[in-house]
Amino acid sequence: MENAPSTNVSNENTSNINSETTWLILEEFVKLSGLDETKILDLINEGSIKSKKEDNKIFIDATSGTSALVKRVESGLVSADMSGKELDPVFVEKTISTILGLHDKVVAAKDETISAFKNENTFLKDALISMQEVYDDDKKTMETLRAELERSREEIEFMKRKYRLMWGKVSNMTEPK
Repeated sequence: MENAPSTNVSNENTSNINSETTWLILEEFVKLSGLDETKILDLINEGSIKSKKEDNKIFIDATSGTSALVKRVESGLVSADMSGKELDPVFVEKTISTILGLHDKVVAAKDETISAFKNENTFLKDALISMQEVYDDDKKTMETLRAELERSREEIEFMKRKYRLMWGKVSNMTEPK
């Protein structure tokens, strides 16, 4: 990227991007698309490709990159067809393989995201089951403690009555007749 012209990649291009966006590093996108880095940076600057910059690295949104490439190829095909030129089969094949490569990356990222969500859901389900078991154990313990507390209260009341009766008899015995 030392030879690349400066670009004003900012977070403006990423404001409407959802969390499931597949990001490719600029160099990888250059390899997959077969375009020059300067052309890709121009597409970023004109807003055709969404991008973000993190740690001095530029990341390209695979979906918007694919869309921009398809539009570019489509307009190239239409203009070539209008001017009567024949299209180079190698160019068409390379373009199709680029689009398929990007599509495969998006599908793989989607599958990875689904797998991560499934793992997270399994973890959360296990945690919820564990919390429910702890709650049930605590509920049983509280019931046991309540029963013990009630028995202790009854015993205290019995002891109070017993001592009242006993002290009452003692005070009656000591009184002169």
